[in-house]
Amino acid sequence: MVPKGVRKMKLNEKALANALAVFMGIVYLFCALAVVLFPGIFRAVTESWFHGIDIGLIWTGATRPNFLLGLVTAVVLSWIGGWLFAWIYNRFAK
Repeated sequence: MVPKGVRKMKLNEKALANALAVFMGIVYLFCALAVVLFPGIFRAVTESWFHGIDIGLIWTGATRPNFLLGLVTAVVLSWIGGWLFAWIYNRFAK
């Protein structure tokens, strides 16, 4: 129950989706640059995030097709996830 005088917040689905997609694009570009400039450090960080799994057998480094596919899919899935999150939030906020 919302107290008297307090407005319920409604999220704009498209604005949140766009913001999340742009943010993910920036993060992805930063990570891709880190792979190119600091491959050893980036690989060590990646292995630590996956609880020490040795990714040496599957590590390919940075390649153009991987970069483009990863960028496009990360941005598109972030946009869909942002829109879906806002839509679900708005349904619960009613």
